[in-house]
Amino acid sequence: MASKSRGRAVSALTAFMTWGAMAAAWAAESKFNLPTPQSQVAREIYDLHMLILWVCVGIFIVVFGAMFYSIWKHRKSVGHQPAHFHENTKLEVVWTIIPFMILVGMAIPSTKTILNMRDASNSDMTVKVTGYQWKWEYEYPAEGIRFLSTLSTPRDEIENRAAKGEHYLLEVDNPLVVPAGKKVRLLLTANDVIHSWWVPAFGIKQDAIPGYVKDAWFKADNPGVYRGVCAELCGKDHGFMPIVVEVKTQEEYDKWVLAQRAAKAAAVADASKTYTLDELKAKGEAVYKTHCAACHQADGKGLPPAFPALAGSKIATGDKAAHLDIVMNGKANTAMAAFGKQLSDVELAAVITYERNAFGNATGDVVQPADIKALRK
Repeated sequence: MASKSRGRAVSALTAFMTWGAMAAAWAAESKFNLPTPQSQVAREIYDLHMLILWVCVGIFIVVFGAMFYSIWKHRKSVGHQPAHFHENTKLEVVWTIIPFMILVGMAIPSTKTILNMRDASNSDMTVKVTGYQWKWEYEYPAEGIRFLSTLSTPRDEIENRAAKGEHYLLEVDNPLVVPAGKKVRLLLTANDVIHSWWVPAFGIKQDAIPGYVKDAWFKADNPGVYRGVCAELCGKDHGFMPIVVEVKTQEEYDKWVLAQRAAKAAAVADASKTYTLDELKAKGEAVYKTHCAACHQADGKGLPPAFPALAGSKIATGDKAAHLDIVMNGKANTAMAAFGKQLSDVELAAVITYERNAFGNATGDVVQPADIKALRK
């Protein structure tokens, strides 16, 4: 008889372990679970998440199992008399100690993970991240590289004139590029409102707050493209502010740095040129679509009163100096951002020229990069 009972117990234990292994495998692959971790911190977060999940499942089974068993076993129809547990010291000690031990058991790995997340020391490289409405700026101080990263999903997809792409609202023109296996320290701030830089695969989520510099870090395990979003409701186009991190091998990253420096040198040379009206309009249209069309619309008609039209407006057809001033310095107490620090001399000259000679505006005015450079002094 005892042997039979042991056999049942072993079978039950084996079945439970098999079920646990299958459940763990399903949880790891499920699209409803956290994304596959791609860094040490992300793995710690994932393991912590699974540990607490199974603790909660165990508590659920024990508590509700005992409750339903008691209801069935001691139901009124079998004539069971209710027991009384008032002022039972042993019971009160037990149901206090057990939850306390469970909380301590969860607090220890949680604290270890949080401390690891906050330890940005001994990094291999630093990138400054600045949030704008609605784009990110990445600056590599040691490499002398700086660029903006903006949504690249076509407006036709956003406005339902074309089918949605695979990475709809999760694609950018210039991704953050880092080498694999290197500890990257991020210094995060914002220029206007609070944003939040979040890439789940790396287990990193840090608010970017105007006037403050917060730090965070990640070390990507493998080359690849990893996506995230701004996780703070930051305005009208909050959902149009994705994050893309391209992780390269060290060799590929070194080549990318050289290419970026060459492009920067070329941009400096371009800024000294004198452009024709058509050349500036062509460049300006691209800048306008990237940085201005979300508010003022592709046809320049805007969304009054928050985003005024440029087509036929006094700003785009009137005093040129006033137009330059509002584009470079923004307008207080409105959604008009200051683009003076975001765009290059060529980009500013091109977009202002475009606005003054598009949407039916035909001023014939030309703004050269040299004009912008003179205003910066």
